[in-house]
This record gives sequence, C-alpha cells and structure tokens, in this order.
Amino acid sequence: MGSARLYLAVAVGGFRRYASYRAATAAGVFTNTVFGLILVYTYLALWEERPGLGGYDQAQAVTYVWLGQCLYATLAIQGGGAEKDLMDRIRTGEIAVDLYRPADLQLWWLAGDVGRALFQMVGRGVVPFLVGWLFFPMALPGEAGLWAAFAVTLLLAAVVSFAIRYLAALSVFWLMDGMGVSQVLMILGVFCSGMVLPLNAFPGAFGDVVRWLPWAAQIQVPADVLMGEAAAPGAFAFQAGWAVVLLGLGRLVQSAATRRVVVQGG
Repeated sequence: MGSARLYLAVAVGGFRRYASYRAATAAGVFTNTVFGLILVYTYLALWEERPGLGGYDQAQAVTYVWLGQCLYATLAIQGGGAEKDLMDRIRTGEIAVDLYRPADLQLWWLAGDVGRALFQMVGRGVVPFLVGWLFFPMALPGEAGLWAAFAVTLLLAAVVSFAIRYLAALSVFWLMDGMGVSQVLMILGVFCSGMVLPLNAFPGAFGDVVRWLPWAAQIQVPADVLMGEAAAPGAFAFQAGWAVVLLGLGRLVQSAATRRVVVQGG
C-alpha cells in the first residue's frame, strides 16, 4: 500500500512539473492545432483522390488526424518524455542516486511519465481535438462503451510508449551519449506509429509488418477502437502483449546496466 502511494506521488509530481511550463504548453497547443489543420486539408485532398484509403472514409481520416495531434505530446511520439531526463542522469552519473532509492527504478520512471502524459493530454491535446470536432466532420462514437474502451487503449499506449523509450534510454549505459538514440527514436516514432499516415494505408507486406510493430499500439490501435474499426479485446491483447514484452526486456537490460554501474563504481 505504501509503495502504491509512493508511485502515485511520483505521478502527481510528474503532472505538476509539466503543468508549470505554461508558455511551452500554450505554444504546443498552437503548434498542434496548426499542424492539425495542415494535415486535415492534406488528408482531405488525398482521400478525395483515393476514397476509402486504408479502409477509412473522409470523416474517419479527419478523426485520425486530430487524434494524432492530441496524442503527439501525450505519448512523446518524437521522444522528449522521461527518457530524456533518464539519459541525462545516466550520462552524468546521477543515476547512481536513483539506484539507491528504496523504489523500483523502472516503476519510478514509469509513474513519472504517466503523470507527464496525463498533463500533456489535458493541457496540450484536448484543445486541438476540440478544434477538429467543432470545425470538421469527425467519426466519433455515441456509445459510452467505445469511449471506455478507448480510454483503456490510451493507458496501454502510454505504457508501451514508455517501455520503448525506457529501453532507448538504458542504451546510454553503453553508448555514453543519447543523441543518436534520440534521433532514431524520433524517426521510428513518427513513421511507425502512423503519425504521418495511418498504418492501414501502407500497402502489402510492408504494411503488415508495421502494423505488428509496437509503435502501432500508440496511435493506430486507439484510433481504430475509437472509430469502431477494431474489436476492443483484440486491441487490448495486442497492446498489453507488447507492454509485457517491452517492460520485461527493459528489466533484463536494467539488470545488466545495474551490474555495469556496480562494477564501474565498485
């Protein structure tokens, strides 16, 4: 019970930390709204030429755009969440302090990142989504059950996102610098999550592959559940499966990295 309160406090701390960046949040809302408008008109032109692309009609394509803008910062699609601070602490050696805490390292950073994600969704993601809802036709469900299932997919997407970025951050134990890893993380995040184009629109075997990668759990799966294009149980299983695999892999890498710190530090 005490551990649960500890990680809840860490999550609240993560929320409050990002809530203090008011100017950055306002700039992010503006940027996501502008990019949303650009993408919407691009999608409308594309779907005019290719009706039913990816199995979506125009309203679904528009919904996908605004959902992506809502989740862009929430899920740290380009990076910049907990992994950035973790990389810095590993590089400077401050990670040794984290290892001495009477708390699980992975859960500590996960809790903080969940708090960050919640603020980014409320503070930066909701307004662009509402702009889309007010000014464009969107394919939003009327059933409470679909909205509840969608909420579950968002939580699982946040965990998968963290697990990917946590693994990337741990690589700095060996690489000693996170710049290259961050660049790779950014490219894979934007492309493989479906941020640029729905993964359903990718053709052939390539499309099949990217839809089975863990990044698909971030935008594509929540979007399909929200719009009734995917059954909730299968979506949950896909996301939870990747969450378990990636968090488990993170545990193994963390264990190897911890031994490395102990050996180097005596």
